[in-house]
Amino acid sequence: MSIIVSDISYHYQNQNAIFEHISFTVADNSIVSLIGDNGTGKSTLLKVIAGELQQSDGSIICSSSHYYIPQNVGITGKSVSKFLNVSEKLESLLAITQGSTLQLHYDTLADDWDIEARCQRAFAKWGLSHIGLTDDFDNLSGGEKTKIFLAGLDIHNPKVVLMDEPTNHLDLTSREILYDYIDNVKASVIIVSHDVSLLGRINTTMELTPKGLKIYGGDFSFYSDVREMESNSLQEKIHNEEKRLREVRKTAQETRQRQEKRVGRGERNKAQIIRILRKTVSNRGENTEAKLRERHEKIVQQSRERLTDLRSEQINKAELRIDVEDARLHNGKLLINANSVNYEFGKGPSLWSQPLSFEIFSGERIHIMGDNGSGKTTLINLITGQLEPVSGEVTRAPFSYLYLDQEYREVNVDNTILELANRYNTTNLPEHEVKTRLNRALFPKDVWDKSCLVLSGGERMRLYLCCLMISNQIPDMLILDEPTNNLDLSSLRILTDTVRDYRGTLLVVSHDSYFVREIGAGRVIEL
Repeated sequence: MSIIVSDISYHYQNQNAIFEHISFTVADNSIVSLIGDNGTGKSTLLKVIAGELQQSDGSIICSSSHYYIPQNVGITGKSVSKFLNVSEKLESLLAITQGSTLQLHYDTLADDWDIEARCQRAFAKWGLSHIGLTDDFDNLSGGEKTKIFLAGLDIHNPKVVLMDEPTNHLDLTSREILYDYIDNVKASVIIVSHDVSLLGRINTTMELTPKGLKIYGGDFSFYSDVREMESNSLQEKIHNEEKRLREVRKTAQETRQRQEKRVGRGERNKAQIIRILRKTVSNRGENTEAKLRERHEKIVQQSRERLTDLRSEQINKAELRIDVEDARLHNGKLLINANSVNYEFGKGPSLWSQPLSFEIFSGERIHIMGDNGSGKTTLINLITGQLEPVSGEVTRAPFSYLYLDQEYREVNVDNTILELANRYNTTNLPEHEVKTRLNRALFPKDVWDKSCLVLSGGERMRLYLCCLMISNQIPDMLILDEPTNNLDLSSLRILTDTVRDYRGTLLVVSHDSYFVREIGAGRVIEL
């Protein structure tokens, strides 16, 4: 089954277009990824295709009914079965098994006799056996909600699938199940994602930018290679245009100098020319000089405009780098010594089947690994002293640490961007230096009054790293708790480069194997 999108546009009421004139086709049993920076309209485009929003122009044809997995779900007031759109079939199946002969129940069930068994198998596959079909969907965790959606793929076996950031909130085990689905599915699928491991499995990449949609006939690695070639080509164009501008300016200067010399010689010879002829020669010289000057000014202006356009494109494509100072502790100092520790919530059972013993030395880069619910955040709280173990002992040396969660809550406050930057200016940097660093972090003057509460995940991440630079208070230990959720690919690259360059002790909780590998978190504590 296929998806045909023809010349669609979408406008919020009385606002500029989110995107315009988008066209593409997803063939039968083909999978495409949709990538782009936050704010370019990826989720909106998916909602339009799913029928959640109405396009302003154009048409969309799906040759089969679609199955849509959104990035976020609000309050639904529904049970799990109603959310999966199986409640009526399950009710009819129950009525029939209890002896009902009403034709309505048979029509509703439509010979789907194994619907309940399919639900149970799908829930078991996705690690949801503890969840009942009559449970309240709104009470589930973010990861459980996502897995309920994914279980629906096995229940309904749709031929057109739309997914918006499906790996958000998924642990590594669930990601592997999703990757296997992608490798084997026979359906037309569009996936919005920043998960590089997932994108590497999809052989067509579509990038949505403010200029429109561009299709790359390869996976994310191919896309990255093409983008690098485009960047190199752009840099060469800028270099050539700068060279051309210098040559044009030099030619204009030489022309002015030659003209000035001719005018000088003409002034000295005026006495030898009769009055009428002298005036004619003077006017002709002035006209020629004015025309030459106008011509060269036009050429210079055209070159400047081309250079400005090229540099603007380079800024849009450039990857921001945020450099943080090194931690001050020397490598190899014992920071944490945990001896047979365990934890209990209330009077419940011990969190870990076997007590944990480990040491952490300064300079180590550690990946804390485990499925959702295995106690990764609890372990971090034991390491930092926010919690104390019920059994065993944790000995801690003095060290400073910074905890960065997936919501970047330190930045999600009721301040403007500039106000928050000034709050972190504890070393009394000059005002112009604070503003310069905001600009370097891609926060220009026209957004300084923007509230931090409305920033995207990527913007919060950039602002927080910028504030760290402003404060110049780099921690001895950096703790990252699922930091790549809610980031677009550009923001992911910024975070990856910054963390890779950080020289201190690193603890990272992440199910993103690409990110963990890129930042060099080689030691594993597995729960």
